[in-house]
Amino acid sequence: MRTIATLIAAALAFAATAALAEKADREKEIVVGADRLVADDAHKTSTFDGNVVVTQGTMRMTAAKVTVKEDAERHKFYVADGSPVTFRQKLDNSDEWVEGYADRAEFDDRNDVLRLYNHARVKRNQNEIAGDFISYDMRRELAQVSGAAPGATASIPSRVKAIILPPKKDGQAAEPRGAPLELKPDAGKQ
Repeated sequence: MRTIATLIAAALAFAATAALAEKADREKEIVVGADRLVADDAHKTSTFDGNVVVTQGTMRMTAAKVTVKEDAERHKFYVADGSPVTFRQKLDNSDEWVEGYADRAEFDDRNDVLRLYNHARVKRNQNEIAGDFISYDMRRELAQVSGAAPGATASIPSRVKAIILPPKKDGQAAEPRGAPLELKPDAGKQ
């Protein structure tokens, strides 16, 4: 029973690595490249379309389309769609990286909540967590992973999957770090 509790704690701690991301990144400029931009000042909406690449410090995200909506208090709500949306960011005070994939990503900077939808996966070194929905509340440091988004009904039952490698014992070779994650079409389904 203790082993199961340890694995669950490790999986949740792993999913919460966004809190460990480079803190300095949030203070750096955001650079967006895309094929097209439609800026609707009246509705405070900007839509970047086609081969979108967003960088901020060590964070890099790619998507087919990114929409940014600003409210009256200048808080922003970001929606990224792609096949897939990808992101990668260096962890604070470490040479490690966290990377993730999903069909859709949403970030609400008012509440500091990140949501990943459909074929969502987050990886740190060789550890990985996957489900059709991953949510991370940065303020409360609370991660939730499920086989379907809240309120959604999956036509094919889906489950959460966590891969957690035990720490290496003295004398064993370490696993290679930072290798790109191979995306498989049935990721997260088992």
